[in-house]
Amino acid sequence: MRIYVIRHGETSWNVQRKLQGHQGADLDEKGVRLAEITAEALKEVPFDICYTSPLLRARHTAKIILRDRKIPVIEEPRIQEIGFGEWEGLCCAPGRMEMPEEEFRKFYDEPFAFGAPPGGESIRDVCARTAEFYQELIRKKEYEEKTILVSTHGCACRAFLNNVYENKEDYWHGGVPMNCAVNIVEVENGVGRLVAEDQIYYSREDCVNFFQPPEKKEEHEDK
Repeated sequence: MRIYVIRHGETSWNVQRKLQGHQGADLDEKGVRLAEITAEALKEVPFDICYTSPLLRARHTAKIILRDRKIPVIEEPRIQEIGFGEWEGLCCAPGRMEMPEEEFRKFYDEPFAFGAPPGGESIRDVCARTAEFYQELIRKKEYEEKTILVSTHGCACRAFLNNVYENKEDYWHGGVPMNCAVNIVEVENGVGRLVAEDQIYYSREDCVNFFQPPEKKEEHEDK
């Protein structure tokens, strides 16, 4: 089994530095372009099935990546983004944070100590639901020789991949994956192995870190 895990393309809420969570916007013009570039790079990948977060930005990304492939596309709520509850739609840019900064900083600096915002989820909550899905997926005998696309989100992607990472305490692995970044997992005898990490197929000029000031754009971006 080979699993391609992709983060959705850029959205207007990314640009505005708003926490998306279970809400958020559809892909913006650049987000569509980056997804199309990624689709071209993956055009020869023989996907057999796609699981996508039910959120629009992930579904739209999956549709672009798959192009005209006639394969099953299944909406899977366990791989939707972390729920930020009452924080969704609030600005998280440095100097303009609209939520308690000390609590929010834990999301990046001490992810496993990040407590769920009112009405939202913790990192551990997202890890639990994505782990349930991952284990269910890799145990499907009928998928042993299949190639699977998983279209998801920044935090949910890291939670899903935490099942494969050797150091499970290193949650972010350098940061939130770039928009349309692809991680590839090979599964053999029930054991997953990461064979490609945060692969992007577009120019580094298009890499933007939405959480940091513009001059930090070479680093990983916010959700």
